[in-house]
Amino acid sequence: MSKLRFRVVETAFKKKPVAVAVPAERPSEYFAKYVFNKEKMFRYLPSKVYAKLIDVIDNGAPLDRSIADEVAAGMKKWALEMGATHYTHWFHPLTEGTAEKHDAFVEHDGKGGMMEEFTGKLLVQQEPDASSFPNGGIRNTFEARGYSAWDPSSPAFIVDDTLCIPTIFIAYTGESLDYKAPLLKALRAVDKAAVDVCRYFNPDVKKVVAYLGWEQEYFLIDEGLYAARPDLLMTGRTLTGHDSAKNQQLEDHYFGAIPPRVAAFMKELEIEALKLGIPVKTRHNEVAPNQFELAPIFEECNLAVDHNMLIMALMRKVARNHGFRVLLHEKPFKGVNGSGKHNNWSLGTDTGILLHAPGKLPEDNLRFITFVVNTLMAVYKHNGLLKASISSATNAHRLGANEAPPAIISSFLGKQLSQVLEHIEESTKDNLISLSGKQGMKLDISQIPELMIDNTDRNRTSPFAFTGNRFEFRAVGSEANCASAMIALNSALAEQLVEFKKDVDKLIGKGEPKISAILDVIRKYIRICKPIHFDGNGYSDEWKAEAKKRGLDCETSVPLIFDNYLKPESIRMFESVGVMTQKELEARNEVKWETYTKKIQIEARVLGDLAMNHIIPVATQYQTDLIDNVYKMKDLFPVEKAAKLSAKNLELIEEIADRTTFIKEHVDTMIEARKVANKIECERDKAIAYHDNIVPMMEEIRYHIDKLELIVDNQMWTLPKYRELLFIR
Repeated sequence: MSKLRFRVVETAFKKKPVAVAVPAERPSEYFAKYVFNKEKMFRYLPSKVYAKLIDVIDNGAPLDRSIADEVAAGMKKWALEMGATHYTHWFHPLTEGTAEKHDAFVEHDGKGGMMEEFTGKLLVQQEPDASSFPNGGIRNTFEARGYSAWDPSSPAFIVDDTLCIPTIFIAYTGESLDYKAPLLKALRAVDKAAVDVCRYFNPDVKKVVAYLGWEQEYFLIDEGLYAARPDLLMTGRTLTGHDSAKNQQLEDHYFGAIPPRVAAFMKELEIEALKLGIPVKTRHNEVAPNQFELAPIFEECNLAVDHNMLIMALMRKVARNHGFRVLLHEKPFKGVNGSGKHNNWSLGTDTGILLHAPGKLPEDNLRFITFVVNTLMAVYKHNGLLKASISSATNAHRLGANEAPPAIISSFLGKQLSQVLEHIEESTKDNLISLSGKQGMKLDISQIPELMIDNTDRNRTSPFAFTGNRFEFRAVGSEANCASAMIALNSALAEQLVEFKKDVDKLIGKGEPKISAILDVIRKYIRICKPIHFDGNGYSDEWKAEAKKRGLDCETSVPLIFDNYLKPESIRMFESVGVMTQKELEARNEVKWETYTKKIQIEARVLGDLAMNHIIPVATQYQTDLIDNVYKMKDLFPVEKAAKLSAKNLELIEEIADRTTFIKEHVDTMIEARKVANKIECERDKAIAYHDNIVPMMEEIRYHIDKLELIVDNQMWTLPKYRELLFIR
């Protein structure tokens, strides 16, 4: 195995950038080449069918199933012309990945031959086997039926020879078994609630869209080095490995020159992404060695989520063309930055107004303040739920480290916006509103220039930071499906906006002028949600103590954080806005606890195998060489001199014995602890047992393995070291 390590290191050093074929056309000409977008719909669908389908996509009109056959015929004609031979319903089960079952466009023609066929029925609805997907007890294994149903708002696309149709996935009994179904419901809920509030300011608003711009961080590792690390292969992260003498402390990787092999990978990835309609824009080196980032232009939230799931699959595929493996795990390497997926989120109207952006007139800024404060209220009331939405066994390694926000949700606003909110809170209504002749009401709310609003340094320790015209939810993990965070955030805001409208309408009903009523409610909300506002250092112990005083959720155990989904206020919120039922929430939590347990279980088993099959044999072999050296010194030198010359070797022999004994004993103890935990029937209690008992044991075992890595002869060590994994590119 040590020969494998040095062989793959040598091979990796010799690799050159792979040549990438660049299309002759400009990017704008091949953008969305493989997407059945509105331009393709216009070309391949009858005009009446096209008009009805666009009404569904743009306005959320009910889908008229009578047009399904004609849509399917046009979609099939386009797909066949593009070389597609198969189709699939493409959905997001509760596995954090995507799922697809490919069927060919063939049916019997009744004459002994075959013909290409794709009907409206196959487009709109299919019945994949639901028994083997995570369902949290909603389905029994022997009850296999589930439905996938077409989502017209996200366009179909072609990957290789397959037409992929974005769909939701639900149980036979109607409960959602995926991320897309509740996301679409959450987006519809926030649309309706936000439109009602917008009409205080502009009665012409008919639709509000949630926008999302994600920033995908990732590591690239040479495929040979990856293959020589069983832990990377099986878990996506290194379970052992001592710090490299040089890692990121010189701060020379961030925004540095992109290595040639990596640049070639990025070039091909961008070309393929653009062909699939993913508007990738930004690429750069991240902070840690061999860590990079990709970001697109923001899009409508549902489409952005689909594109992120698609880009992660594309990254894995393209990386292999360049001799890399892409690591999307939130913390592949201990001691250097992990990877996140910042979610830049905002709301916009069909009249072209960004609701989280300041305007040019005081009245515009009242609308801006209204949506900012209601967002803060939603985050405050459901801060534990938002934390649960981004929590996982993998993201737990990243949160609270020096590159990621802490496991306490708070919101950074910056100096200028904070001063505006303080001014509103401290001023009387008469001070804020004055009558000014024909101009009507004049608001004493400072004009907030768009270019000046973000005039404070970004707070990298804030999980939910205001950044000028949007909020950046920075706690989302790199491997996660963005839908989880977006479901919680948009649902919480929808509930809050409904509450806001009730409060304002109640005051208006008592004779209060509209602007005065809005300001009254806003002032009250600013005081209530003040605990969520924090512009300081989120890493400090003082903040942890202060956050607890403020009543914020400070829990760090992931299995316990998941409890937030089942708190009465969370169930009430999701049910009130029509996103998920209590039954669906309970089922999802069962899946979350079970997934947490299985991930830790796999890691523990892999670590045990590494310890017993790699680490201890190598350390013992080196120890034997040292013992042999000590005996030979005794034969060669007088007793006293031999003892003096062998003193350090004897210390190493004893240290190796102590550490290998500790490792062996604790691996055995960990195995027994797993056996005990595995007998626990309650998924929640089992996950807690793994968190409380197994995870600490793994850390203790790792500590001694990493110490042995510093002692054992480098030529004997079988596993590629951090200096090789992080600096060979």
